[in-house]
Amino acid sequence: MSEESKPSSVSANAEPTATRSTVPMWIITVTLTLLFLGFVFFDKHSGWFDANVYAPYSSSEELEAAQPKSGAAAAIAQGKKNFETYCGACHGADGMGKPGQAPTLVGSEWVVGTGMKRLIHIPLAGVGGPLKVKGQDWNLAMAAMGAGLSNEDLAAVLTYIRGSWGNHASEVTADDIKQVRDALGKSPQPYTMEKLMAMPE
Repeated sequence: MSEESKPSSVSANAEPTATRSTVPMWIITVTLTLLFLGFVFFDKHSGWFDANVYAPYSSSEELEAAQPKSGAAAAIAQGKKNFETYCGACHGADGMGKPGQAPTLVGSEWVVGTGMKRLIHIPLAGVGGPLKVKGQDWNLAMAAMGAGLSNEDLAAVLTYIRGSWGNHASEVTADDIKQVRDALGKSPQPYTMEKLMAMPE
């Protein structure tokens, strides 16, 4: 037998070795496509940077103000909203009033008095003529801005005024408003300072 026809014992007993080869292009393409579709799905359903999640709030205070409230916190929030709607244009959102337009509510004796009947009469009937607030003279007329509000809404406004901007006075209830409203009747006349001062608290 010739040397050429003998089987090779070396190749038959050789250990297998790993060789380098490239990953098929179709596997890379499918993998990247699946990753892309997964990111798109996640982005659409995760709420990341969604305006409905993050806007329009620009601070934690704004977010807190928008949270649902209950009990006393709900009444204060409703009072603040009504105050800004019906009173803020003249008295200012900060309650400081505006020169020649409306007196301050901050520390006002009419707001933080021990009783609240005089305060309740002002938005229900209006006030006109000379009026002294914190030692300053005013001579303006205020319409009965609270006459159209429900007892609950007006109570919330007055409670908000009596407890905001450093004021610390007791709350006003819907029953307090009802008692004064019933006593005033349907067409009350605006009060003067003298008439208010003569009223028992």
